[in-house]
Amino acid sequence: MRFRQDGQQAILKATHLVAAGRPGEATSMLQRSLGIAAPDMTGERRSWNLPHGLREWFGRAAPSAHGRPAPPVVEPEPGCGAGQFLRRSYRNIAGTRDYRLYVPSGYAGEPVPLIVMLHGCKQSPEDFAAGTRMNTHAEELTSLVAYPEQSATANGSRCWNWFRHEDQQRDQGEPSLIAGITQQVMADLAVDPARVYVAGLSAGGAAAAIMGSAYADLYAAVGIHSGLASGAAHDIPSAFAAMRRGVRAWQATGRTAFVPTIVFHGDQDRTVNPQNAELILAQLVQGMELEKRVDRNQVPNGYAYTRTSYIDRAGSVLLESWVVHGAAHAWSGGSRVGSYTDPNGPNATGEMLRFFGAHSIHASSGP
Repeated sequence: MRFRQDGQQAILKATHLVAAGRPGEATSMLQRSLGIAAPDMTGERRSWNLPHGLREWFGRAAPSAHGRPAPPVVEPEPGCGAGQFLRRSYRNIAGTRDYRLYVPSGYAGEPVPLIVMLHGCKQSPEDFAAGTRMNTHAEELTSLVAYPEQSATANGSRCWNWFRHEDQQRDQGEPSLIAGITQQVMADLAVDPARVYVAGLSAGGAAAAIMGSAYADLYAAVGIHSGLASGAAHDIPSAFAAMRRGVRAWQATGRTAFVPTIVFHGDQDRTVNPQNAELILAQLVQGMELEKRVDRNQVPNGYAYTRTSYIDRAGSVLLESWVVHGAAHAWSGGSRVGSYTDPNGPNATGEMLRFFGAHSIHASSGP
């Protein structure tokens, strides 16, 4: 599907119409630009009635594994694990964000790790916790887990606004809110400041990359699943371009701060081009001499995958890239209870926690 020459202008106009609460007119404009007939709206909510490709771009119902429609966002019971799943809120000059906080049953006031989990579009903290099984793992490892929640007011699809300049900067916009939630948990409970980590999926993965770049002094390691490099876009049209093709837009802004990072991406992802995983690594390794070690394996009765480790002279694995062959836009090895998951892949949650466990602020090395 290709836009006519006026396609980018149509996207900009449609974006303004959506912001003005006129999604129907935006849809018609985009359909005319694409040269397609308006589809049947019978039985559908008009605000969701976009051509399949445009649904992906606007964060509407991205495809799940095997091309099946993604399941609806679910609100599972919060009792994932034997601990407490608390509702909390944080406010600063940039606004207010609610979040959920998992406190494992083994927490006794001694300093423990903290993992900050950033959900994808159309997801909730509860859904993301259930799909990734992060609370279950945190219960076993006695770790705290915070799940910031994007508000529908900030983004109608509840996507983190990773493509806006004001939401890519330290102490501004959404990064300040996510960092503020992290610091609030650290102030209220016993957290080991050397073992604080951030991870996310899709828009949440792109936001996690920004947090690693903007707050390298706060997070010891980053996990990015199906996401994009920090600074990959500066507005909606450039975000579309980055998602569809992968664009080295960050090159002009110079080198990002280095934080050890693990990346997961399905090579059949039609929502965020898998090339973005390579661009994340390229951004991080600028000027560094690292040995590459490639391992190939397969999940029993599941997907094959390629893991590439980037190792420094001291033998530390500073970066890992997992390409899951056959997987689409979904959390690898996740639970079907949550949305945007694919149980047939390697366990991204477990591998991220393993990678995080090898890194702390004091132990991590870099350029």
